[in-house]
Amino acid sequence: MRYVIIGGVAAGMSAAMEIVRTDEEAKVTVLERGKDYSYGQCGLPYIINGIVPSTKDVIARTVSTFREKYGIDAKTYTKVTDIDPDKQVVNGMQTETNQAFQLSYDRLLIASGADPVVPNWHGIDLKGIHTLKTLVDTDHLKHDLSDNIKNVTVIGGGYIGLEMAESFQTLGKNVTLIQRGDQLANIFDTDMSKLIEEEAVRHNINLILGEEVTGFSGKERVETVETDKGSHQTDLVLLSIGVKPNTEFLKETGIHINGQGAIHVNAYMETSIPNIYAAGDCATHYHIVKQLDDHIPLGTTSNKQGRIAGANMAGHPLTFKGIVGTSIIKFFDLTLGRTGITEKEAKKLKLPYDVETTTASDHAGYYPGNEELTIKLLYNKETNLLLGGQIIGKEGVDKRIDVLATALYNKMTVAQLTDLDLAYAPPYNGVWDPIQKMARKI
Repeated sequence: MRYVIIGGVAAGMSAAMEIVRTDEEAKVTVLERGKDYSYGQCGLPYIINGIVPSTKDVIARTVSTFREKYGIDAKTYTKVTDIDPDKQVVNGMQTETNQAFQLSYDRLLIASGADPVVPNWHGIDLKGIHTLKTLVDTDHLKHDLSDNIKNVTVIGGGYIGLEMAESFQTLGKNVTLIQRGDQLANIFDTDMSKLIEEEAVRHNINLILGEEVTGFSGKERVETVETDKGSHQTDLVLLSIGVKPNTEFLKETGIHINGQGAIHVNAYMETSIPNIYAAGDCATHYHIVKQLDDHIPLGTTSNKQGRIAGANMAGHPLTFKGIVGTSIIKFFDLTLGRTGITEKEAKKLKLPYDVETTTASDHAGYYPGNEELTIKLLYNKETNLLLGGQIIGKEGVDKRIDVLATALYNKMTVAQLTDLDLAYAPPYNGVWDPIQKMARKI
């Protein structure tokens, strides 16, 4: 059986490893447009500020390991240009040699990931304007961060934008963060986002909300960020305004793609065309709470979908059960966690919801070192089903977000949260966890 995989990072290599474990006679070829395989993209901001020493530290397995230990034909610098589903061939270009290639497959996985959104703003090609998605991006950005770079502008207030604002600030740079909308971190509700904005300002981030970037100016290198309300001097820019699925090369294939550019897949990771599968950031992700296909590109989901795609391609049926929209981020002294849906999403879905918000201690009140948690629970006021949770604080956010994520996966009511047998000892919790105290009030 000839397996071809487009993309050599999270979803692609999770699938490749599952195939070689399941089908001992598999012939697996992976086409990666870059030079690096199987690395942790979520670790890149921590390379920039030196918490993680090198890009080598986030590589799970090298290209040579896949080739020599697992017998995978792991190709590099191979850009796929189109697919012919009728002939079951993949066409592309070896970018180092500019030689065209054609490869036949019995089963194909599209794990091409997502690319940073880079608008066609004037001056976008000036030196000093960066994105952060690959190891190459990371090396270029780190090399560009010389002592002469004093003022850094981050465009976009999502997860990467926040992480990079912190990273630059810890390097002693003067950081300006520009967000087009009226709040940071749109995956949180506005009231919770205020806590994030206060933390940014507390750490001397020059926070600019409600301004839309229109372009850049400078001679050879960027000197000014221009917006609809003025201009801002800068020495370096990081673009972090979102990603889009890398699916342009599929336009003529007939594969069903949604409005966001993501490939529609079923629970077996099958696309609308036989023998073609998709997984990861380029594919849809079924959302258990919303009960519809979504697109929330995260490394955890990519690895799960890749493993499931590989198993199905190799004849071992597995199904992807879905996501509940869980994510977490460190931002200076705070941890920001969320799962399920927000008020904004509930309104869009026209769900009959209500909310409960409280502040609580992260552990027993009499034990030293208490830190405050702000917790927001969202629930269906007709069925009492839990719909989502947002938690921001210094300690104990991660454990409680994971509890809520598990409850959402199992479609629990808020009342059932009080029945959970959660860990208790004074340094870690009270006899009633804060989310259980909230549940008792609802």
